[in-house]
Amino acid sequence: MNRWKVAFFLLIALLSTVIVMFVLWVSSPPAKTDMSEPIATSEGNVFTLKTTKENFEGIANTYIRDALKTQPLPVKISVENQILLTTELTIFSINLPVIMKFDPIVEPDGNLRLLQTGVEVGKLDIPPKTVLKLLKDSVALPEWMIVRPDEEDVYIDLSRIPMKSDVEVRAKEFNLEQDEITLEILIPYN
Repeated sequence: MNRWKVAFFLLIALLSTVIVMFVLWVSSPPAKTDMSEPIATSEGNVFTLKTTKENFEGIANTYIRDALKTQPLPVKISVENQILLTTELTIFSINLPVIMKFDPIVEPDGNLRLLQTGVEVGKLDIPPKTVLKLLKDSVALPEWMIVRPDEEDVYIDLSRIPMKSDVEVRAKEFNLEQDEITLEILIPYN
C-alpha cells in the first residue's frame, strides 16, 4: 500500500479517537460536588444595602476579577431580568460563545443559588447539565462560585467571599423584575 494511504488512514483513526474521547468525556457523569458548610455567622451590627441590577453586576464582576487575579476573566455576569453568565469554550480550536441563564434564589442562610433556566452554545443544542459540567471542568472559578451540574445550578457562597475587616455579606432579596436587590452587611463586634 502507498505510504500516503497509510498516513491518511492513520490520521482518520487519530481524529476519530479524539472525537470519541471528547464525546465520552462530555457525556460522562459529573464529579460529585462537595459543599462546605457556610462559615458560621458572627454577631455584629447589620447594615441593609439596597442596590440595582447595574451596581450588583459591577460588584460581582469586580469580585470575580479580584479572585482570579492574573488569570483572564473566564466568565462575565450580566444582570437583566435573569442573571446571565457568559463565557467561551474552546473546542478543536474553535471558540464557542456560551450564555447561561439563571434565576436567582436567596437561600435561608443568605447565600445565593442561581438556578439554570436556559443555555445558548453558539447554534448547538447542548443540555444545560452538560454545559455546567464543561464549565466546572474547564473554567477556573473562584472557590465561592460552586458549579453543581447535577442540580443544574451555581451556588454563590457569599460567606466565603474574602472581605476586608471581617465583614460578612448576605443576600436578603433578589427581585430583578422590580430592580430591587437587598444585601445585608454584617460588621462584627470587636
